[in-house]
Amino acid sequence: MTITTTRALVIGSKAGKFRPGSHKRRRTRNTILLNVFLGLGAITMLVPFVWMVLTSLKSPAELAQFPPSILPEQWLWSNYADTLDAAPFGLYFRNSLIIATAHTLITIVLGSMAGYALARIYFRGREIVFLSFVAMLMIPTYTKIVPQFLLVKFMPLFGGNDIFGQGGIGWLNSWWALIIPGGLSAAAIFLFRQFYLSLPSELEEAARLDGLGEFRIYAQIYTPLIKPAIATVGLLTFQESWNNFLWPLLVTRSNDLRVIQVGLAVFQQLDNTQWQYLMAGTTMATVPMVLLFIFAQKYFIQGFTNAGIK
Repeated sequence: MTITTTRALVIGSKAGKFRPGSHKRRRTRNTILLNVFLGLGAITMLVPFVWMVLTSLKSPAELAQFPPSILPEQWLWSNYADTLDAAPFGLYFRNSLIIATAHTLITIVLGSMAGYALARIYFRGREIVFLSFVAMLMIPTYTKIVPQFLLVKFMPLFGGNDIFGQGGIGWLNSWWALIIPGGLSAAAIFLFRQFYLSLPSELEEAARLDGLGEFRIYAQIYTPLIKPAIATVGLLTFQESWNNFLWPLLVTRSNDLRVIQVGLAVFQQLDNTQWQYLMAGTTMATVPMVLLFIFAQKYFIQGFTNAGIK
């Protein structure tokens, strides 16, 4: 038997083993398994939210039952009205919305400028500056609480302080303390830089030939092309600011400056927690974030998909 004949037999046997239908069935089976796995993950994520809503509609007596019931025996929608009457939640919602919106706008504007500069403008020490921002990502959030608090308290010429930051309370119990420290993050600058790096340099060269300055190239040429980055950074910043509890609690004493997360603590007491009101308030505090994600999810997913392109 010649080598050519042997090769022909081997190729023929392999071709005989190949069945187009088996490949299609295997792909269908893998798709079904993937959908089942993702469905179980979605249910696992959804169950706590459903339990929160159902708990908010139960009576105290029903919450004390053991074993607990899944569905309320009596759907008490009045718990939401009672929650709003227990504390000035309208004021808390307004404060949280103002702070979260301010943080988001500041982060998008300043973060995109910094990201553009690190990606598109060459200057001495640019890589060192970028590595410094990357190093900042490794610092735990709670280790920065004390230094930030001291900076806010000893801010010169504010809150009765002299030029050396002594004699008063600085920015404590003011909008400055709630907005400025959380106005920008290293993570936002990092994401913006990655997106600006992924854009072609030919756009920049053509804009310079047309006589555009650096700021117009940033604002009119490159920034409109990174909507996924803007949506991603904006959504993450808004969520972090909206859910912030510790910092507003530390720097404010006035009830007029309380935020929604601090207001929910009204229902948590040492000897008694009013779970139906706490869950009702938490549900109302969750709704804005859910709606925001629904409207921005397209760009949000694109942002995380393309964040590490370059």
